[in-house]
Amino acid sequence: MSKRAVGGSLPSGAYSAGIVAEGRFVYVSGQGPIRDGVVIGETAGEQTRVTLDNLAAVLAEAGASLADVVRCGVFLADMADFDAMNQVYADVFPRPLPARTTVGAALAGILVEIDCVAVLPAGPAGGPDAGGQAADGPAASGPAAGGPLADGPTL
Repeated sequence: MSKRAVGGSLPSGAYSAGIVAEGRFVYVSGQGPIRDGVVIGETAGEQTRVTLDNLAAVLAEAGASLADVVRCGVFLADMADFDAMNQVYADVFPRPLPARTTVGAALAGILVEIDCVAVLPAGPAGGPDAGGQAADGPAASGPAAGGPLADGPTL
């Protein structure tokens, strides 16, 4: 299996902000409303917007966007904040909305954390199409051809 780490945010522990696996799937670690080590936003709605901005930054580093997200996991410190989170989430994500699970969690000093899985878009910007092949035939490079990913080391 091929995989490469992507940045976009600074992890607070021993993990990658995101991983591109098999050249097409992007797994983004839980993002919170933190910038430069500081929690941004007082309300769940404000923190959700910052969290989604951070999620989008990791996706962009991988060559994806919020439109490419197929699944999210949302963690709330207080389930009473569901409506505030849900309103911002619905405003930010394009349709069709990704599948989602929302759970209550003991979060350290933040109200919301969100992780996601995305599928890189087909074509030159996103790499090979869903079959791991270039639009005009078999892949000439990358994981489908047994070679390394173009944008970073294979881990």
